[in-house]
Amino acid sequence: MATPVKGPSSYRQQQAQLTKDRIAAAARGLFATQGYSATSIEAIAAEAGVAVRTVYAAFGAKREILSAICEKWLEDARARELAQEALSIQDTPGRLRAAAHWLRNLYEHGFDVVTILDTAADEDEETRKMLRAKLAGRNHVMDALVKDIPGVGPIYRALAAPGVYQELVINNGWTGEQFETWLESVLRAGE
Repeated sequence: MATPVKGPSSYRQQQAQLTKDRIAAAARGLFATQGYSATSIEAIAAEAGVAVRTVYAAFGAKREILSAICEKWLEDARARELAQEALSIQDTPGRLRAAAHWLRNLYEHGFDVVTILDTAADEDEETRKMLRAKLAGRNHVMDALVKDIPGVGPIYRALAAPGVYQELVINNGWTGEQFETWLESVLRAGE
């Protein structure tokens, strides 16, 4: 039996996706300014210009909105593609340069999401479970990027702590390029 071929998305599916995107964007803004816990589904619905039932129909739970925000962030940052590109680099200096670029790019495309994830860590067990899985995924990629370079793993993990980026870039005005160059130099010194 032949597998049915999927045709292009219907107008209704496209509209549904646009609505989900609008809800997630509204939630991202509210989570970043008010905090994850303090933001209600009602507030998200009002900000997105949809009914509360539409938010529940689209996502089911607030943590699912957070998960969608994370996925969009990774997509916008091209995190998976950049990781694959970095993993294909064989020379150590090139790999360290790519690892520094990967982290810079991730933070530049969504440091607000990093902050949101941190504030959501105090939520219910299901949300904490989801956040642990996402953090484990990030750590897995980071470990893979530097696994064959002795002594660099712990340094990379420590310097990837959000507080480091926040202190240097957000609080002290470094550019992303300065952060990336500094991170690469510290990683190279640690090898």
